Amino acid sequence: MKEQELDELVDEVCRNRVSDGRKESALIPILQKIQSELGYLPRRAMKRISNNLRIPPSQVYGVATFYHQFRLRPEAKHIITQCRGTACHVSGATEIYNYLMRHLGITPPEDTSPDGLFTIKQVRCIGACSLAPIIKIDDEVFGRLDTSRLRRILAKYSREAEQ
Repeated sequence: MKEQELDELVDEVCRNRVSDGRKESALIPILQKIQSELGYLPRRAMKRISNNLRIPPSQVYGVATFYHQFRLRPEAKHIITQCRGTACHVSGATEIYNYLMRHLGITPPEDTSPDGLFTIKQVRCIGACSLAPIIKIDDEVFGRLDTSRLRRILAKYSREAEQ
């Protein structure tokens, strides 16, 4: 999206949300709308929101980083949701997570692989405890994981991306 298009989108969303003059109460709905349109909150959009609402950029950034629903960078093509629930934890979730991070070349606090193919999200429970440890890639669940099986699964997604 070009800068001018981004500016116009933010201006339109702000105009539509602040018709009653309550600017600060409009911040979260504005961030939600921009995120739903773009998939994340670019810095330029947050600065533009700050200017439109006449609130400090630090306030916009503070809200955007406080809530986990907001992203400051685009998500990757594939989302890996990794379960950290009790059953997965005792079955090796930490080993799976560490392998994912190393194998995909992700260094905390980042959550997306440098090639933009995978984003890792950790959740408390996916709800398939009998398959622990598990991950979901997009909408497909993979259970009873070990690093060998995980390597093959990731290779499959990587090959598909190359085609």
